[in-house]
Amino acid sequence: AQAVPWGVSHGPLLFQMGQVQGMFSGLWCRVAGFQEARLLMVGLDGAGKTTILYRLKLDQVVRTLPTMGFNVETVEYRNLRLTVWDLGGQEKIRSNLWRHYYFGTQGIIFVVDSGDRNRIEDAAEEFQHMLREEELAGVPVLVYANKQDLPQPMTVNEIAERLGLLETRHRQWHVQNCTATTSEGLENGIEWLASVLEEKWSWFCQAPQPAPR
Repeated sequence: AQAVPWGVSHGPLLFQMGQVQGMFSGLWCRVAGFQEARLLMVGLDGAGKTTILYRLKLDQVVRTLPTMGFNVETVEYRNLRLTVWDLGGQEKIRSNLWRHYYFGTQGIIFVVDSGDRNRIEDAAEEFQHMLREEELAGVPVLVYANKQDLPQPMTVNEIAERLGLLETRHRQWHVQNCTATTSEGLENGIEWLASVLEEKWSWFCQAPQPAPR
């Protein structure tokens, strides 16, 4: 699968919280042999989010219905245990539900229907609105350009431009071609996100901790 790794990285941020942070970050690094992360999977309805979730979880296509609330599954990849929250993409859910799940998110998966040019502006509006939320500042973003098997799908370059990613700063991001029904491209995307998360964890655990007072 083709992928274009756009993005700007300015490194993870470490918020100094004194002695408490030093104690708990050290503990976290010692017990994190199987590291855990909380991921948020969002996008417009019909983009293929739930199909992607269960392809990643079960490596098979499952019959799905429109998600009216959320699905949550744990996906194990390499030494990572990823808790993936798949939120419904209908307009009412986007406006009323999404923001309640932002806190604690360590990675965003945004799914786009590559064959739906009529709704790409709606997707871009929701995407940019989400990225402006303070709770998601600096959180890395994986965009799955799904349904590449459709006739004349949007390219990763076009999707990156239409979503406004070319102007995005202080955030790592990546657009990945994929077709959820065949799983093509899915592992490439999750590999990128896993590598970003591992890099951040490695930096955090190796950073000097404040001395106890």
